[in-house]
Amino acid sequence: MFRNQKDVELVLSALGEQLESLLDKPVELLVCGGSALNVLGLVRRATKDIDILAYIERNDKGETFLIKAASLTPELVMAAQKVARDFNLPENWLNPGPASAVDLGLPEGIMERVQTRKFGRNLTIHFLGRYDQIHFKLYASVDQGAGKHFDDLLALKPTSEEIEKAARWSMTHDVSEGFKESLKILLNHMGFNDVAERL
Repeated sequence: MFRNQKDVELVLSALGEQLESLLDKPVELLVCGGSALNVLGLVRRATKDIDILAYIERNDKGETFLIKAASLTPELVMAAQKVARDFNLPENWLNPGPASAVDLGLPEGIMERVQTRKFGRNLTIHFLGRYDQIHFKLYASVDQGAGKHFDDLLALKPTSEEIEKAARWSMTHDVSEGFKESLKILLNHMGFNDVAERL
């Protein structure tokens, strides 16, 4: 369990140390969820894991490509296991839980809004920015109901424009009429009646 920003940073620093002995080239990860919210100071709450959305790869020209984190690389698995043992963490504390979102498309310009931190020579983490977290938290709030995602969404204090863009993005990830109706109900509950009417 990560209680705050310091807990997350401490464990990621330990992961970076492990990767220095296991890898010759750096690893770059795009991370979302509660751990990212904590590190960026957007939300302060306990979280049980660190969610990897994608691997970041670069070509010779320095162009960035997001690769779906369908699974952890063997080196990441080994490093994560050692960190889990040292910090008494659950086995899946580092996981690609939300990676399937990559298949359906991420918000445009997502890498322009990340906040980046280095943890040693071989680990760079790009934490999902506030605007994009609103997208993911709105979708999760509709998909999974009230709970931590909805609480996070409220804490992010989205504007009407941000919530409408997030809503339209969410509808590309679930095109069912049932999802749209649930989305509208949630928006009305949040006071975004005008946005709900435009969908």
